[in-house]
Amino acid sequence: METIHIRPAEEKDVPQLMELMYEYIVDFYKCDRPSEESLETLIKHLIQHPYEGIQFVAERSGGDLAGFATLYFTFNTLEVKRMAFLYDLYVTPRIRGQKIGEQLLQTCIRYMRENGYSHMIWETAHDNLAAQALYDKVGASKAAWLNYEIT
Repeated sequence: METIHIRPAEEKDVPQLMELMYEYIVDFYKCDRPSEESLETLIKHLIQHPYEGIQFVAERSGGDLAGFATLYFTFNTLEVKRMAFLYDLYVTPRIRGQKIGEQLLQTCIRYMRENGYSHMIWETAHDNLAAQALYDKVGASKAAWLNYEIT
């Protein structure tokens, strides 16, 4: 198994991170392809404003990126603290099965705890059993709250 280094995204990662995010958005979730300008703006915003959110990348020994995770931050009124929302956790399909997703998730958990966030929440599709197995493995529990949405 090769060595994977998990670290915060940097400006040099933008081109590769954009490609991974297109795989995630378009190929995996079958959503419309965002413009290059809007996607690049989002990535750079998170790099420049880490108080609002952060992206972690999984870097392979040769410098290629294998996956990413995105945390956004907001406030938790009930605990009067900031909280983290894990919005994205993605590993490119061609190298799954090497525990890269688990490493990304553990990095997010550590970051949340080390920075005094009240908790981290996330959601996944009902049929994403592989992701649910990972979440169960790290000791996460299904939330007591139901998610609603409106468009």
